[in-house]
Amino acid sequence: MTKKNLFTLVLCLFCLGTTTHAQHIPTLEEAVYGGLIKTEGGSNVSWMKDGERYSKIEKNAEGAYEVTAYKAKDNSKEVLIPANMLLNPQTGKPISVRNFIFSEDNSKVLIYTNTRRVWRYDTRGDYWVLNLKNGKLQQLGKSLPEATLMFAKFSPDASRVAYVSRNNIYVESLVDGKINQLTQDGNNEIVNGTFDWVYEEEFNCRDGFRWSPDGQYIAYWQSDTQGTGWFDIINNVDSIYPKIQRFPYPKAGTANSAVKVGYVSADGGNTTWLALPGDARNHYIPRMEFIPGCNELFIQQMNRAQNTNKVWIAKIGENTPVNIFTDQDAAWLETNDNVRWLKGNKYFTWESERDGWRHLYRVSRDGKEIKPITQGAFDYIQEVGADMDKGFVYFIASPDNFTQRYLYQARLFGNGEVKRLSPVDQSGQHRYIMSPSGKWAVHTFSNSETPPVIDMVSFPAHKSVRLITDNAKAKEQYKALGLQPKEFVKTRSGELELDAWMIKPVNFDPSKKYPVIIDVYGEPANATVQDVWSGGSLWHQYLANLGYIIVSIENRGANAPRGREWRKCIYGEVGTFASEDQARGIQDLARQYSFIDTTRIGITGWSGGGSQTLNSMFRYPDVFHTGIAIAFVADQRLYDTIYQERYMNTPQNNPEGYRKGSPISYAAGLKGNLLLIHGTGDDNVHYQNCEMLVNELVRHGKIFSQISYPMRSHGIYEGEGTSLHLRKTMADYWLKNLPAGGK
Repeated sequence: MTKKNLFTLVLCLFCLGTTTHAQHIPTLEEAVYGGLIKTEGGSNVSWMKDGERYSKIEKNAEGAYEVTAYKAKDNSKEVLIPANMLLNPQTGKPISVRNFIFSEDNSKVLIYTNTRRVWRYDTRGDYWVLNLKNGKLQQLGKSLPEATLMFAKFSPDASRVAYVSRNNIYVESLVDGKINQLTQDGNNEIVNGTFDWVYEEEFNCRDGFRWSPDGQYIAYWQSDTQGTGWFDIINNVDSIYPKIQRFPYPKAGTANSAVKVGYVSADGGNTTWLALPGDARNHYIPRMEFIPGCNELFIQQMNRAQNTNKVWIAKIGENTPVNIFTDQDAAWLETNDNVRWLKGNKYFTWESERDGWRHLYRVSRDGKEIKPITQGAFDYIQEVGADMDKGFVYFIASPDNFTQRYLYQARLFGNGEVKRLSPVDQSGQHRYIMSPSGKWAVHTFSNSETPPVIDMVSFPAHKSVRLITDNAKAKEQYKALGLQPKEFVKTRSGELELDAWMIKPVNFDPSKKYPVIIDVYGEPANATVQDVWSGGSLWHQYLANLGYIIVSIENRGANAPRGREWRKCIYGEVGTFASEDQARGIQDLARQYSFIDTTRIGITGWSGGGSQTLNSMFRYPDVFHTGIAIAFVADQRLYDTIYQERYMNTPQNNPEGYRKGSPISYAAGLKGNLLLIHGTGDDNVHYQNCEMLVNELVRHGKIFSQISYPMRSHGIYEGEGTSLHLRKTMADYWLKNLPAGGK
């Protein structure tokens, strides 16, 4: 019998239940590729500088792409760039627009096209400039190799454009087309105006230069990767001889790139390097921006342990910065994004956990005064926007339900009081894309059973002025499937209460006992127990209706808004608390719900979740009987410096923590069924992790299964049929090794 016929037979037998209404249980193909539930009205919009309109790329009546703008107030439409202005002057063919950026005065627009992927994102391609006054379209960097331009930006007066190509910075005049190369030393090891792999992955840094407000200077980062360990990925599938892909990748405890920042005249000349103290290889500079309206740089510098963030101000014309403020934490700090300057640059906003909760503060320019903008026993999650005229800041928080998200308002110069604005009758998660003025926002509401409802709201009253889409059809499509909803429940790990959810089969019989598959992540970068629309969770629904109860448990250390102690109690011991909470959590759920079969418990996860799967299988072999670990870190010393050391310090300073947190240390504990899945082209969590773990399992005589996907990256999606094959493999392994169905 083929696997497909086996799945069909199991599904048909299992679905012969006592349900009284029609259901459509997703097939594997439908779960992987979608199509059963079709949502509309994407909420990703680009607000224009006036704060009253947002722009979009749309098709016109003839099917050609054009750029349009809509007024927030009445939805009136304006065509900003008609399709006939987006034709290649040489070929007459339409330019495929990946992105567009207006100049400050809206007289010109940068068109980004012909893009190439660089690690995570397609940040390399070609740029064109369209003059909206005369319709002239000119390509930038024509003397440079095709599709090598990155991060093109107009000068403040829109007379020039700066960009990066092959690790050097250029400025091109839009008047005469003259190209001025500002840096000369960029090569495979010296990186100007962009970043190495680890800065992109862990600090979300890619665009590495800034125009000064007066347009006279460019400040930029330089990374010297010499001395950093280079990692090799072997490509065995694209030719008859292997090809080697090499890139600098600093593993925990090893040498980082030497990173520094400086500024250079936009007309060319020597770079002035800023004299930030400390070893450039043992400090990080994750953020640098010009203070609005002046030629002063606001720089965040972290020590290697990432528990101290020093804020510096550096003036153009000087190379010695002034330290105005220092933030510290006994565990670690995050970078501060969305720093907002107030009262003519006399104050700036700053996020901190100094009182045990993450809050927003107002800091004086000299750093001597720090006052709370928000306060209380809750976490400020993220800023949405601000109305500077009225003095309000808008932000996301969820004091009463850690799985949900709501909009709150506070005064920038108030007493710390906050006010909830999201409607009380919409329980779930709310997302906002707010206009620069803070007067309008595209608002998206959803929960685990409600597809996105999108409307335009006005502020400060949070008044809905227009429905964009209610996705009523998608809601009916979901309802018509007749699936069991995702249930949010509580469980315990000792005295600690944990959030969790479960999905049951459609013909669930509470008098029977069912096997459980736990979907885990468990590391500080994410959270899985979220009351938000996720496409109907069709993959989990598919698994549930093979005859499983699907569960996810939010362990300590996960990125949930439960306060500093919740998130940072794991410092120095990533992996130990997570697996303990998963084991105790499922045991407590089994005590609460008699239908959970404790003899059939499975666990699976991807990336950090793969690591927690292994830790759970190895450390608690009598609790977890079958596991599928995907793209996992087996030994924490094999992961990068910035992420791993942020939560663990270095292996040299915390050898016991690295040993305890690494699954490979406990490989001898394996008793159950284990499947390892990894892409050999994973530049993030290297395939080396899988091979080292396999070596250790073999040494201990442990039997396991393994599948490797040639030259697939961390997401294991490249190549025709890959995603479906991976999910088929997982489903087949569960059916064969964790018997399905109620007993």
